[in-house]
Amino acid sequence: MRRVWEAGELTSAELSKLAGSPDHQGIVAEVDPYPYADPNEILRVEGGLVVALDQVQDTRNLGAICRTAEAAGAAGVVIPSRRSAGVTAATAKASAGAVEHLRVARVTNLADWLGSAKDAGAWIYGAAAGAPTAHTKADLTGKVVLVLGGEGQGLRRRVAETCDLLISLPIRGRVDSLNVGAAAAALLYEALRQRGGDQGRI
Repeated sequence: MRRVWEAGELTSAELSKLAGSPDHQGIVAEVDPYPYADPNEILRVEGGLVVALDQVQDTRNLGAICRTAEAAGAAGVVIPSRRSAGVTAATAKASAGAVEHLRVARVTNLADWLGSAKDAGAWIYGAAAGAPTAHTKADLTGKVVLVLGGEGQGLRRRVAETCDLLISLPIRGRVDSLNVGAAAAALLYEALRQRGGDQGRI
């Protein structure tokens, strides 16, 4: 952290200007850039569950997914370094601070990293609307990477082809898909259920 400004030192309008928002609650901090984790370190977690996001571009979605991943005890979240939301102030806010406790890593090429994850012993499951295998039928125990696609387009072809299996969530209503944050929550908690639920970190 570089510097902190508080109400009394500056006016509310000045704090709002520094924060870029009136939602500062009387304090603004200037901090160093977010310290992204080593993506290979995440793979070294024994039996770890990792969430990989294929070009999720909305910072609020990224924040919500990080919040759920941290709450479910996931080993980390992996995102591409380009064409993807990164960890910003908005992401941190949407995550309710979870990004301060969760490993978030960036990779140059997600499909290549998924290949490395396979070499490290992980099973790769991609979430795809309409995939014939239900999420409850996939074995989400052990070292697993759950891959979710970006808003609108879903998984890119090469990323989908790298997955060991594509899985889907049941859709019974008239909409044809879920928000990526909601889908991530359903998958993470199915993994948590399969892993014992109350057994601690996964």
